[in-house]
Amino acid sequence: MEITGFPDALAIGETLAADIAKGIAHANDAGRCYLLGCPGGRSPRATYRALAEQVAISRLPLSQLVIVMIDDYVVPNGGSYVLASADAHYSVRRFAAREIVAPLNSAAEIGRGIIAGHVWFPDPDDAAGYDDRLRAAGGLDLLILASGASDGHVGFNPPGTPGDARSRVVKLAESTRRDNMRTFPDFATLDEVPTHGVTVGIATIAEFAARAVLVATGTEKQQAVAHLAGADSYDPAWPASVVTICRQGSVYADSAAMHLQPAHYPAPRRGRQFS
Repeated sequence: MEITGFPDALAIGETLAADIAKGIAHANDAGRCYLLGCPGGRSPRATYRALAEQVAISRLPLSQLVIVMIDDYVVPNGGSYVLASADAHYSVRRFAAREIVAPLNSAAEIGRGIIAGHVWFPDPDDAAGYDDRLRAAGGLDLLILASGASDGHVGFNPPGTPGDARSRVVKLAESTRRDNMRTFPDFATLDEVPTHGVTVGIATIAEFAARAVLVATGTEKQQAVAHLAGADSYDPAWPASVVTICRQGSVYADSAAMHLQPAHYPAPRRGRQFS
């Protein structure tokens, strides 16, 4: 398992955003879509901000970019589930609109932003169809991942998730719900956190991500980095270990998450131009 150390979250964001922007540029040149798998939450925020900076600096068109969100909360609706309201403070649809799409479209030139139909979510009424959609599209060019701080959940896959799990509606572990109270601080009590979510599965991630980068920042992710440093295969007890079985899987961790100062930091790649 390759774990690369960075001084801080900003350096991770700049480095990963430069790679994503380069991939988008190459996909544009090839006349194909670039599929970027995105989680909500705290860990990837620096990457999303840095990507908007790259778009503005490089005048990068985004009409071929597809944002593929990997999970969202669901709420009961009769005998089934529907996505939580996009107005809810914890909605991943709200997160995607405000923290990914809006900044990228603001950075892009007029008429060169993300197409409305190019923001995807799994459908709780047909979660398995998300795998079919990803397969038909040729998979994800790059998938950003994050690990639950206390239980290693990835997406909404709870501890104990088997390696063959596909996209589906799941009951959230209490540990996951507690972690998400920090992600969405407007939750006043655990009872306010939804009990179910729709998520891509472990097998979905492993099959469809051409490259996966798990981002770990802050002291609260020290346990996650320690688990991943010792992993050489998928461990159902720590679902984020799926990164070890991805075709090109790696972990980007800042100095706080690694606990000890890394021996080497890659230089941030601001304002990178593409050829």
